[in-house]
Amino acid sequence: MLTALVLLDHDFDPEATIVVSNAAARIAGTRAGLRAGESLRAADALTAMLVSSSNDACMALVEHLTSDVPAFAMLMNQRAAKLGMRASHFVQPCGLDAVGQQTTARDLLLLGEAALARAEIATRAGYASVRISTRAGREITLTSSNLLLGRTAGVVGLKSGYTNRAGKCLLVAARRGRHRVWLVLLDAPNRWWVATGLLDAAFSEADASSRAGQ
Repeated sequence: MLTALVLLDHDFDPEATIVVSNAAARIAGTRAGLRAGESLRAADALTAMLVSSSNDACMALVEHLTSDVPAFAMLMNQRAAKLGMRASHFVQPCGLDAVGQQTTARDLLLLGEAALARAEIATRAGYASVRISTRAGREITLTSSNLLLGRTAGVVGLKSGYTNRAGKCLLVAARRGRHRVWLVLLDAPNRWWVATGLLDAAFSEADASSRAGQ
């Protein structure tokens, strides 16, 4: 999401043509199946990155802005500092494990709040599935990596992730009635069950507090 914020901050043109490099097509982790040499709209690449955590789309977008990954990481850290993410440091724009890269639950909450305030991110974060197409017309169906969407009441986003070092992680925003709940899970092997239980408990507590205050 921080990568998305940086991209949106730098004259993001949703109709720009993004060309997939060999490096982007072969990047580690989750991919949308983009092929080297293919091109697609920046808007569709952003959708792939945010909906299904597609690292190939992420790297293609980063390379469209700059071929200098350390320079992009510097932009990420500058943006993080503006958000007050004091305990975070970013090295790799697509969320892969990297020496020196770190964050905290508090900082991810700050990031989530900023991301959800951007319509370009909030809309995509709420898609359980979506279809994009390349400039040549090849269609790709994407499924959200956030399995709570459409299954747990009130969930509106935002992002799940996994790396060997960080484990299974989750940043969730949910709204039921007048209440909004944020949830951050780090290195949580049973994140979906845990998240559902914690969200239900949080909303029950919020409802009880509201009734007590009436």
